[in-house]
Amino acid sequence: MCAVLPHTDCRTQKLEDRADMSSFARFTEVGRKIVAVGRNYKEHAAELGNKMPEKPLLFLKPTSSYLISGNILIPPGCSELHHEVELGVVVSSTCRRVSESAAMQHVAGYALALDMTARDFQTEAKAKGHPWTMAKCFDTACPVSAFVPRDRIPDASGLQLWCAVNGETRQSGSTSDMHFSVPFLLSYISRYITLEPGDLVLTGTPAGVGPVRPGDVIEASVSDQSGQIAHIKVGVEKS
Repeated sequence: MCAVLPHTDCRTQKLEDRADMSSFARFTEVGRKIVAVGRNYKEHAAELGNKMPEKPLLFLKPTSSYLISGNILIPPGCSELHHEVELGVVVSSTCRRVSESAAMQHVAGYALALDMTARDFQTEAKAKGHPWTMAKCFDTACPVSAFVPRDRIPDASGLQLWCAVNGETRQSGSTSDMHFSVPFLLSYISRYITLEPGDLVLTGTPAGVGPVRPGDVIEASVSDQSGQIAHIKVGVEKS
């Protein structure tokens, strides 16, 4: 467990002092950044030949990468575009150095997301020790579902995620397999990066990532014991 951090400056606010909760349905417009977590599922790290990190592996995606409608556009020069289904956490209030025990007080809700990755770009960048920017940040690299209020998901630790391409299931996993939990991730991120209302935190992807091509249709879903919570269906085309 993460202890309460010294010099905590977490601006916990009453609901009426926060951004209007209805505005989080427009989190793609309200938020300023997407903070993503890599290698948070052991089997996914293994399938790409990576070791599990000792601390969260973070990278950013710009809000310009959101895709609400239309198709995913394969970036110019990309020969291997991969799907990665993820649970996204929508931040409700500004926080900095929040403790793990208080982290969930800053969650407005959730969204299903696809962290589309130009794998060939990423592989080349990793080999050269370069950032992953071109692999993760292109336009349409982050399709998202509609906003899901927190009261619909009181516990995010046992959700089922799946992703299919042209009707064939590629990814199927549970958020219970996360290496770092949602509260831990929010606490860790906020030590270094102030989280603001509407920001999205992508929590990692289960095993089974793979390529998509022009004309493919990707479907993804998150569900709990009561049924489906959010769904994405999106096509793929050349840019």
